[in-house]
Amino acid sequence: MNRDEIPPGTLYLLILKTLVVRGESHGYEIAESIQRSSDEVLQVEEGSLYPALQRMLIKGWVTAEWGTTAGNRRARYYKLTAAGRKQLGVEVSHFERVMGAVARVIQTA
Repeated sequence: MNRDEIPPGTLYLLILKTLVVRGESHGYEIAESIQRSSDEVLQVEEGSLYPALQRMLIKGWVTAEWGTTAGNRRARYYKLTAAGRKQLGVEVSHFERVMGAVARVIQTA
């Protein structure tokens, strides 16, 4: 099956929503969850995921602490903050606004 890149401007939305659904998760779990829940269409590359998580840490949308995976590997676990929950609402609103605009353009073309 073909996989597509994450649409520009939606990575924060996808990560925040994944953390709401899954709870505390490490990066690989976040990427796998996005891929699975998109029916294997969307693939988050490490080169995009980890810089985005770092920016989200700086913005205060997530917290992170080191832990050990089920496979006994060291990993950084990310957890949504109250500010992250609030930002999720902002990201969803922005996405819906843009998708509505795109739909209007497609319908009139």
